[in-house]
Amino acid sequence: MCSCLFVIDNTSLNNLILKINHNNCTEEESLLQEVEPYMKRLRYEFAHWDDAIHGYRETERAKWNEENTKIINKVRVKAFPPGKPQLKFVHVLDLAAEGKIKPHVDSIRFCGDIIAGLSLLSDSVMRLTMVNHEEECKHDFFLPRRSLYIMSGIARQKYNHEVLGPEESIFEGKPVPRARRISIICRCEAESECD
Repeated sequence: MCSCLFVIDNTSLNNLILKINHNNCTEEESLLQEVEPYMKRLRYEFAHWDDAIHGYRETERAKWNEENTKIINKVRVKAFPPGKPQLKFVHVLDLAAEGKIKPHVDSIRFCGDIIAGLSLLSDSVMRLTMVNHEEECKHDFFLPRRSLYIMSGIARQKYNHEVLGPEESIFEGKPVPRARRISIICRCEAESECD
């Protein structure tokens, strides 16, 4: 039931690819300087419309400064095949230190087959569980600060993904201290428009 291929740092859940150290400290700081003035005006929310996220602030940005446009474009080139229509807006998700993302599959009404996210500020643990087989098919992944994950194919469509809260944040038997985490997420257009 649980046949999957994972790629870690060039190593795929048909298809989850994790690129360690995708961004350097300077790039991380540049992205933070642009999003922080807006994010700090928002309060953390603990009730999401589909109950998937707790302890979060979020926004979407279509325009970035010149330096950050280059950083976002580096993600886009790595994650999306040439000619793949992408959503113009980049999702910025600010997860409080005590926040978590509960198991879910992103709706295909809002985005297509590829999701790419930069993890900033904190290490975290992402868990993937096969839909309708959550107990027997569960995989945890260490998402280091400044890494890039790319989900597509089976990993995108057939697996729930979540970011574990601080009490559950354990990888290979060792606690992974969680701090505030910001993800910068690029997506392709919904399937009817992607193909």
